[in-house]
Amino acid sequence: MAFSCASGKNRPSGKHRKPGRFERTTARAAGVAALTATGVVGTLAAPALAAEPAAEQTGLMPVVAVEDTIALQIDAQAAAQERAAAEAAARKQAAEEAARHLAAEKAKEEREVKERAAREAERKRLLSYVSPIAGSYVSTSYQSGGAVWSSGSHTGIDFHAASGTSVHAVGAGTVVEAGWGGAYGNNVVIKMNDGTYTQYGHLSSIGVSVGQTVTPGQQIGLSGATGNVTGAHLHFEARTTAEYGSDIDPVAYLRSHGVDI
Repeated sequence: MAFSCASGKNRPSGKHRKPGRFERTTARAAGVAALTATGVVGTLAAPALAAEPAAEQTGLMPVVAVEDTIALQIDAQAAAQERAAAEAAARKQAAEEAARHLAAEKAKEEREVKERAAREAERKRLLSYVSPIAGSYVSTSYQSGGAVWSSGSHTGIDFHAASGTSVHAVGAGTVVEAGWGGAYGNNVVIKMNDGTYTQYGHLSSIGVSVGQTVTPGQQIGLSGATGNVTGAHLHFEARTTAEYGSDIDPVAYLRSHGVDI
């Protein structure tokens, strides 16, 4: 019987056969991949594989390259997200700043509008005129004749008023006389802001002093019956100067300033 002499090429079979190089390399590559995924390859893989074939032959390089690529992609994505978040925060801050600036400008404009309106209202008020006795009427007209007046005629008008009734400045001006005025009794004379003068006579009391500025409707005294009178009332005159004899029609004067009388 003839026997083959190729004993050097025969491989043991069964459980005692050594794993081939291809099998060892495949198993090693799988192990390295597993270690790489768990982070252990950096500390354990190098010594264990020092005597083994090059990584290119085992498939380790492609595995590591893939891991590096993924890491770079993750880093790039994280950086992009950080940039996007920073840009979004900057846009939000700019929008909030713009909103605050707009609100401040709007508040400033509204404040300026209110201030202008207040100034205009005050200007109109200071230019306005009122009746010297609220809700009263003229009981004696201008230039009425009679012996009771030294000039022979009435130089002003009389407003019906009980003693103690509030007497008001008809407009804005400065007090130039406040005290006893002879036949006028206690009287007040005001130089108005338009350059004319107004007089308030027969007062029971005076509430202002010379040099004091007054505004339309401000109380300057109380009506009475002091001086040359037959009963309580308010004598009102309009003049071109502070002196007696420069009188003008008080009704026409008040109506020219918008007073309904």
